[in-house]
Amino acid sequence: MNQTQPERLYPFNEIEPKWQKAWEKEKLFQVDADDPRPKYYCLVMFPYPSAALHVGHGRNYIIGDAVSRYKIMRGFNVLSPMGFDAFGLPAENAALKTNIHPKTSTLANIDRMKIQLHQWGIGYDWARQVTSCLPDYYKWTQWIFLKLYEKGLAYKKMGTVNWCSSCQTVLANEQVVDGACERCDTVVATKELEQWFFKITAYADRLLQDLELLNNWPERVKTMQANWIGKSEGVEIEFPVVDENYKLRCFTTRVDTIFGATYMVLAPEHPKVAELIAKVPGRKKIEEFIQKVRGEDRIERTAENVEKEGAFLERYAVNPMTNEKIPIWIANYVLPEYGTGCVMAVPTHDQRDFMFAKKYHLPLRVVIDNPKESLDAKTMKEAYEGEGVMVNSGAFTGKSSEKAWDLIADFMERGNIGSRSVNFRLRDWLISRQRYWGAPIPIIYCKACGTVPVPEKDLPVILPEDVKFRPTGVSPLKDNENFENVSCPKCARPAKREVDTMDTFVDSSWYYLRYLSPKDDKQPFDSKIVNRWLPVDQYIGGVEHAILHLLYSRFITKVLSDLKWVNFSEPFARLFTQGMIIKDGAKMSKSKGNVVSPDALIGKFGADTVRLYTLFIGPPEKDAEWNDRGVEGSYRFLGRLWRFVTQVGDWKISGEGSVSSKELRRQTHEIIKKVTDDLEGDFHFNTAVSSIMELVNSCYQFEAKTPEDKSILREAAEILVLLSAPFVPHIAEELWQGLGHKKSVFRESWPTYDSAALSRDEIEIVIQVLGRVRARMTVPANISEEDLKKKVLEDKKVQEWLDGKTVKKAIVVPKKLVNLVV
Repeated sequence: MNQTQPERLYPFNEIEPKWQKAWEKEKLFQVDADDPRPKYYCLVMFPYPSAALHVGHGRNYIIGDAVSRYKIMRGFNVLSPMGFDAFGLPAENAALKTNIHPKTSTLANIDRMKIQLHQWGIGYDWARQVTSCLPDYYKWTQWIFLKLYEKGLAYKKMGTVNWCSSCQTVLANEQVVDGACERCDTVVATKELEQWFFKITAYADRLLQDLELLNNWPERVKTMQANWIGKSEGVEIEFPVVDENYKLRCFTTRVDTIFGATYMVLAPEHPKVAELIAKVPGRKKIEEFIQKVRGEDRIERTAENVEKEGAFLERYAVNPMTNEKIPIWIANYVLPEYGTGCVMAVPTHDQRDFMFAKKYHLPLRVVIDNPKESLDAKTMKEAYEGEGVMVNSGAFTGKSSEKAWDLIADFMERGNIGSRSVNFRLRDWLISRQRYWGAPIPIIYCKACGTVPVPEKDLPVILPEDVKFRPTGVSPLKDNENFENVSCPKCARPAKREVDTMDTFVDSSWYYLRYLSPKDDKQPFDSKIVNRWLPVDQYIGGVEHAILHLLYSRFITKVLSDLKWVNFSEPFARLFTQGMIIKDGAKMSKSKGNVVSPDALIGKFGADTVRLYTLFIGPPEKDAEWNDRGVEGSYRFLGRLWRFVTQVGDWKISGEGSVSSKELRRQTHEIIKKVTDDLEGDFHFNTAVSSIMELVNSCYQFEAKTPEDKSILREAAEILVLLSAPFVPHIAEELWQGLGHKKSVFRESWPTYDSAALSRDEIEIVIQVLGRVRARMTVPANISEEDLKKKVLEDKKVQEWLDGKTVKKAIVVPKKLVNLVV
């Protein structure tokens, strides 16, 4: 952007600090929870304080602020709080590099971000601030852990983690980029460690079913959650292993294809693999393949376009329906997280199995024939995955595959071969982190008493600050003897604390409850107040949180509901997910060198300009490209608004005004309706701003000749200021005061439109000839259909297009168009 200072179109550098101080003094955003007005809880997802904010971050907060200010003007008692999701990996990684303690850098970043939010003119009830890395907050995160533990929903078991051999440390999923460590680019492997989990699978059905209650959530987000939960109804079948006294359990949704199962595939991580290959000659080669696959990204492993790879285990199972011996393989396209981690492979009726079988020359057998054309396994180019007629399927041959599904399932259940089952893709939530900067898990290990939860009276378990940061593969807390060594709460003998910390998603899974009583040191939140204010009326944040954060929050809310701490089962009534602001075609990041700082822009054009452009840049739910020239355009518009409103008392234009007084008043009230509809619907801020710009343009085309004209112009000016206030609050406050009003513009009521003013004396009619637009015509609004046809046929432009042709029919769409068929 050109760094030369633009012409000062209005004194934003004076008015913006003035009104920010005024709002703070007036406590505009400080909420009285007992206020009798209808409540409105507007919540923006709290940020991770990793660094200063850029304009891409600003979209989230500016949208939330516009909604809050609008609802205040609509007469609601608006709660708009803010806090900081302050634990997490980036701060700890920075500590390793800079030797600055994560608490020091995190709290400094919080102070910096608060200054930036203030400069943007974002209004929050700062008295309710929560900071998840401080003991007064994570005490209650630990309390929630204990409640889940008491309910049997928190447990410890062996689990697979990401492991970097170079850094000698466990990595969270977000630290693995394209299968490699984000720090050193070493290929990441997986490792088995004992980990803490939350049993979210116990709520899988409810989490899925209750998506139907979320009528004001984007369908895209609900679909993403439904797919993540991944409910499947099928049959769990047992395949005996040759020369062993155990069976492999396999879940399938296509039991009707069992007669076509010609081999089995296990996930390389399946717990039985090591036992199966313990004595086979090719064990070393198989183990090398397992290690290779474990280092691959699990999502990419299952992608359709990724080559299917596998290794034969030199072992066999028995197909219980055909009694055939079938080979057991492992393959990259089978994951341990889905089903049982064991797949019966039917290559003729599953495309992934087909591709794998073709590559490794495994047998194919058609068991469901295509009703449209007979299938031949030898000539098939792809799997047939549809329904059809059973073939090569024993007693079930000749039946429809739909009917055979239940018949085969019944047969299996009678013969103890298998049983109907419901499977979920969702897996329990792994919350352990072998890192320092997180809430300590409140568990103690005693040789005499076993696993002992920390008594509630001893919370919080304080995270010590005197910790050495060394990537050793275990939590740095293990090196702190004062932290780890403790007396058992039950028997008082020497014991050890859990040294893992909790996933930061635990912190963010309940923060929206804490805002209602953030200083309460007796309980996590006041249930009476929470039950009055929640669910959150409007939640705003990025679609990247569509699954994990939102799903975890829904889960914790349901647990708290079952514990009678809250009387609702869903935390967020309405959800809006904004798109990203990108620059030069990419997400803003320091590494790409495309970050746009708001600080310089605010200094050059003012906060209202940055706010206006951010809202005007495009549909807020979609990604948008940042354009420096667009910022200048928004600044020029605010200059036009300032000039018009400050001069409205003696407004004149040279020559005849092209807009009549009636037209200006009609347009003023139309735009009240339009902007209101845009804010009440799906937040069409860009079109709302566009409407305001149109009204300003009309005001510039209006000449106030009479007292009535001046009254209409004054009304338009006041309406403009009121409608603009949620978007550009500083200039709106100053202009409102300049119009002679004493109260803040946000203490005024939102304008309502006069329906009588919306009526039109004349309307524009589109004229088509053979379906193509050829002319437009202004006619009286109450013109009859016959008079309209006559007027159209007499029009000179229309006659030119007809060129002597005969009009066979004139089709009239009332008040819109006339289509002539010749």
